[in-house]
Amino acid sequence: MLPTLNGRLQSRILVTAVLGGIWTLIITPVLPTGAPLGESYRTTFIILLTVIVLGVLWEFLYHFLQQFRWEKDWPTSWGLFTGINEGLLIWLLINLGWIPGVGQVPGWAFVIQFCTTWFLIWAVQNGPLRVPFIRWRFNGGRFL
Repeated sequence: MLPTLNGRLQSRILVTAVLGGIWTLIITPVLPTGAPLGESYRTTFIILLTVIVLGVLWEFLYHFLQQFRWEKDWPTSWGLFTGINEGLLIWLLINLGWIPGVGQVPGWAFVIQFCTTWFLIWAVQNGPLRVPFIRWRFNGGRFL
């Protein structure tokens, strides 16, 4: 059973919010932002929220594109590589000033935060998360 669009949306939101939130709490103090810690936390959590919101929109595009594939899904590694286009879009929006509450973000701080968060979420969703939620694949990717 392949994850349904609804299941992928639920998984993306829940795992990104929980795991991404915990990781953001941990990594923000060591990011090279040059800003006070409170401002750095505000910025990194706004970026994480942007990843969640735009991720939901990306899922609709991915679902459309998957309809052209025979198995209506794509290889696991492609899920890792989708972080490239999602990260580039968010970086572009930050530089254009289109994300409210986010000012200037040093490039390395963004790359470190986004790439480590993306890899962590991808690795957990495709590895350890499948052990406690063994029926996850049978419910079309839905947690509930």
